[in-house]
Amino acid sequence: MAEITLKLFASLGEFLPAGAENNATQVALAEAGTIGAAINRFRVPPEKCHLVLHNGIFVPPSQRAGTALSDGDTVAIWPPVAGG
Repeated sequence: MAEITLKLFASLGEFLPAGAENNATQVALAEAGTIGAAINRFRVPPEKCHLVLHNGIFVPPSQRAGTALSDGDTVAIWPPVAGG
């Protein structure tokens, strides 16, 4: 089992469980856990996961389902933003 930190920013914060602090929660995943599994576990719509970083490195949508997570990893996710 791997324990990771999942950070959800801006409007995605609504998908964090009660008790989450600073936009983050600790997540215990099976050894075969992936970024896609973490996203699905918290029912975050994949289309709302615009920017995904795995330990600070960008992961494109095509690689999220297969990117394995290890104990101590951090996954940070931002939704699409608009502004000007």
